[in-house]
Amino acid sequence: MYNLSRLFLFIFMLIFQACARDQNPIYPQQDQYMKDPHSYGNPDEIVIRHLDWKASVSFQDQVISAIARLKLENLTGSRSLVLDTRDLVIEKVTSGPEEIPADFKLGQADSLFGAPLTISVPENCDLVSVYYKTKPKAAALQWLSPGQTSGKQHPFLFTQSQAILARTWIPLQDGPQVRFTYTAEVSVPKGMLALMSASNPQAVNETGVYTFRMDQPIPSYLMALAAGNLEFRPVSSRCGIYAEPDLIERATSEFEDTEKMIQAAETLYGPYRWDRYDVLVLPPSFPFGGMENPRLTFATPTIIAGDKSLVALIAHELAHSWSGNLVTNAVWDDFWLNEGFTVYFEGRIMEQVYGRDFSEMEQRLGFEDLKGTLAELGDSSRDTHLKLHLAGRDPDEGVSDIAYEKGANFLRVCENAAGREKWDRFVRAYFDRFAFTSMTTEKFLEYFETEFIQGDSDLAARIGVNNWVYGPGLPANALTYTSSRLKSVDQEITRFRTGINPKELKTAGWATPEWLFFLRGLPPELDQDKMEKLDAEFHFSQSGNSEILAEWLGHSIDFGYQPAFPVLEQFLLTVGRRKYLRPLYQKMIETPGSKERAWSIYTRARPGYHSVSVRTIDEMIGWK
Repeated sequence: MYNLSRLFLFIFMLIFQACARDQNPIYPQQDQYMKDPHSYGNPDEIVIRHLDWKASVSFQDQVISAIARLKLENLTGSRSLVLDTRDLVIEKVTSGPEEIPADFKLGQADSLFGAPLTISVPENCDLVSVYYKTKPKAAALQWLSPGQTSGKQHPFLFTQSQAILARTWIPLQDGPQVRFTYTAEVSVPKGMLALMSASNPQAVNETGVYTFRMDQPIPSYLMALAAGNLEFRPVSSRCGIYAEPDLIERATSEFEDTEKMIQAAETLYGPYRWDRYDVLVLPPSFPFGGMENPRLTFATPTIIAGDKSLVALIAHELAHSWSGNLVTNAVWDDFWLNEGFTVYFEGRIMEQVYGRDFSEMEQRLGFEDLKGTLAELGDSSRDTHLKLHLAGRDPDEGVSDIAYEKGANFLRVCENAAGREKWDRFVRAYFDRFAFTSMTTEKFLEYFETEFIQGDSDLAARIGVNNWVYGPGLPANALTYTSSRLKSVDQEITRFRTGINPKELKTAGWATPEWLFFLRGLPPELDQDKMEKLDAEFHFSQSGNSEILAEWLGHSIDFGYQPAFPVLEQFLLTVGRRKYLRPLYQKMIETPGSKERAWSIYTRARPGYHSVSVRTIDEMIGWK
């Protein structure tokens, strides 16, 4: 009896402790905030700690009606809370659980940054509630008609909050240094499945009402919502795939190695701390390859190639679970801390899962992209610094190969200079030490100097950190990547340039990186006969691989290869990924006789693109 009582007591204590942990998860709470040039918020005075969001989604009106209940911590005794909004219809604001009407004011609106919402906060008040509606043209939201989806039967909604678009659908302190937990209740039309960057359902319910919980604190740009005709398939006990019914089997097969990637990442830099890692395959209008929303990566269907050749994107978004989601750039000038680390980490995951020769090819292609960006921007441009200067500008302008590829190159220089073992210890300690906090470039360099350089002047000289972070272009010690597999491709490029018929080229077993390297190495001038022979032998115009097809279509514009023009038109009318749109439209604008084609296609395609892509192409094409 005594032993049985002790057993019950032991079990009770375990349950109590588990419940206590569940009710009060322990995460660091940041209490120092810098001025963010892209946010009106005042987190240095009053900061959001938790969001409780109740929303109803109307596809008919293309509007979300919502209540944002914000749990606050007043750090200074301030009587004013300032939130970021853009094109929101604010209906009323209340304070406290008693819902006492609160005075509020919307400031002057800016087309990019929106308008500050200033709320009068009573003394000792730690809760305000904002009742509001979005507008049909809210920049973060894309409302898709049934015809714009894969299944063609049901409408679809998805969000894209990065970098400063969360404010177009939720009033928040919309800067990456402010982290908060959230709960949500979302109503969608019956028969639809709703998902968020949180704990998610795996099947449609009868009511159309779904609840969500995110216990780990996240910045606003990682707020995400999607709703549509979706199904779920498990990959492992903590990983699965969501997609439209006609895509779900292909997507699950394509991404079946995701659990292997998670395990590889954990062996490198510590445990995955977000409970689940699921992937949602969106309709093709999604403007990016992927978005690293916690627990639910958003992914473009353009990476479903049928042979896993483009799954590096999944490795990239997974890596963000450490670099970006776990340790986050404090402001967008520090964007390289998110993306440089993620590209580096992606390469390590791919190396472990698919082999070093494959990751070396990816690194070489990335380096070629970086050289192209440097040539476009100019070696002396401030936009080629890792530490960016984006005040007064759209932070989206910092999304270039500088943050991604120059940042990753710098980290590989550090690895080479000190050895992989020491470098891995440092990176693992960095993620552990600063988990669930924000990071500035200066704070990182201070930690880097103390914990990695450790007074070793020779190591510091071999790296030259200031040249990398605060200097333009590529420092002299930048790594240039070699790949034995791409050397073989180089030989075939040379043979083709000397007149060898495409039928005689040795291409058996080539993977996507090799085909891309080959296409990028084509001569600057190709006549119709050679283009036809290449297409007849390798079927580039019919490629199911979006990377290869987009590269081929670019050459088709350059060389006036008309048989590919109907494919080009169809591609631009159905795919909204900005990575493909920008160079293809740019080529048409710059190619004699093609500008009219660009205008014709864009006029029809523009309504189906997300605002992120529209903003870029509008500026490029001179849309009025």
